[in-house]
Amino acid sequence: MTPIENSDQRVCKWISQRSALRQFATFSGTTQSQQHIKPLHWYVACRLVVEGGFHPDDITPHPPFSVTRKGQQYVLAHTPESATGGEATVLGGLKTKNVDVVALKAGLGPVMAVSCKGMTGAFRNLTNRMEETIGECTNLHITYPALAFGYMFAVRANRRIEEVVSTVLPEGTSSGRQLSANDIALQKGGDPVESIIRFHAALRELTGRRGIRNDVSRYEAVALAMVEMADAKAGEVLQTFPPADSPLRLEEFFKTLYLRYDERFVYSAPDLKSVTQRICWTPNSPALSDPVMDEIDYLPRLDADPDVSQ
Repeated sequence: MTPIENSDQRVCKWISQRSALRQFATFSGTTQSQQHIKPLHWYVACRLVVEGGFHPDDITPHPPFSVTRKGQQYVLAHTPESATGGEATVLGGLKTKNVDVVALKAGLGPVMAVSCKGMTGAFRNLTNRMEETIGECTNLHITYPALAFGYMFAVRANRRIEEVVSTVLPEGTSSGRQLSANDIALQKGGDPVESIIRFHAALRELTGRRGIRNDVSRYEAVALAMVEMADAKAGEVLQTFPPADSPLRLEEFFKTLYLRYDERFVYSAPDLKSVTQRICWTPNSPALSDPVMDEIDYLPRLDADPDVSQ
């Protein structure tokens, strides 16, 4: 797994979930630079193309892909030179908003968006993020009620100080200077601290928006990922929390967004199907034999896949 250098932070890269979250787990600079979370934006943007079937030209930031059409076949190529960085500015009902990843369809506006946030410590303040979280969702849904909007939140799974010394910090480093009690996410034994449990409960109330007439303050999908910090596991998602039955599990996030999108923009609007239907890639696409695919944790959307709706 190749580390992401600071000089590579300007444009979208095709990376795995593990690589994106490893950057989040190990980044030691200031969070204001957003370099700890930018790779997660790239991961989402690329996954929306390869797995989701969105045209890369419809995604901001532009993923490192290009598409060639041969008859009814769509050929996907990995073209790093086509990538861009930045965020999309979306018109909200209260103010314009820069959104991390946006899929836009000509004539329809933004149809899918994902906001990626992360917190590396000070977990007592997690619930203070709720006002911002609710406001962002409400603002965009007022203008675009059909928008399939997802919220992905990453938390460093900092363990109790005495455990951190042997797993994360360099030899001889004082753990007291690195992590305060407020920075601990997991208690001894692996259970999350109370502030994380409260935050999970609050996020559960903000997910599951199914129809365009539903509460505009709810997201279509929300994911909470606790990211392992120990060197050997850095970037892995903690599997014990959220619980197996939680709607905030990362495994359900993209599946839910795709379903909401298809319900609103494909099944409910057959006359627009030529514009809104998600693309199925031909299996011999060059991108799908690229070495990067060996690290990718999702399957491409193929035109030969019997599970793909036509």
